[in-house]
Amino acid sequence: MQCTQCGNDNPAGAHFCGTCGFSLLEYATGIWPDSYGRVNLVVAVRLGFQKYFEFKGRSTRAEFWWWALFVLLGNLLLGVASFVVGVGDLLSTLFQFGTLIPSLALGARRLHDINRTGWWQLMLFASFLIIPLIVLYIWAALQGGEGLNRYGQSPRQPTL
Repeated sequence: MQCTQCGNDNPAGAHFCGTCGFSLLEYATGIWPDSYGRVNLVVAVRLGFQKYFEFKGRSTRAEFWWWALFVLLGNLLLGVASFVVGVGDLLSTLFQFGTLIPSLALGARRLHDINRTGWWQLMLFASFLIIPLIVLYIWAALQGGEGLNRYGQSPRQPTL
C-alpha cells in the first residue's frame, strides 16, 4: 500500500508507513490510529471531545499527554487573551469548565490502562497537596498492560 503522506511503498497489511509513520489504516479503513497507540495532538483533541462522557475502557499514554498539552496551551492562551481583552480570567475559566469532564474521563481511561480504578482521581479533590498530582502523573507515564485487563482490551491492540 502506498503512503498518502510521503509516497513510500509499504508491504501489504502494514498498519503504518515505514518511512513517516502515517497510519495507513486510518486512510484505508477509517480506523483511527489510537487503536494502535499512534496519536497526535489533533487526534487526541478529537478523541477527547468524542469520548466526552466515556469513563469506561482504556486510553494510551500518547492520548493522555497530547490532551494534557492541549489543555495547558488552551489555558495559557485564553488566559493571556482574557487579560488583553480585559475580561479577567473569563475565557480561561470557561475553557477549564469545558474540558473538565473530558479530562476526568480521559484520566479514568488512562488509569484503567495501568489496571487501576479511575476513582484514584478523587485524590485531586480530596486535598490541595502536590503529592496526589505527582502520583497521578507518574501513573499516567507508566506503560499500560498489553492485552485484556478488567477494564477492556489494550488500546494498542488491533481492533480489526
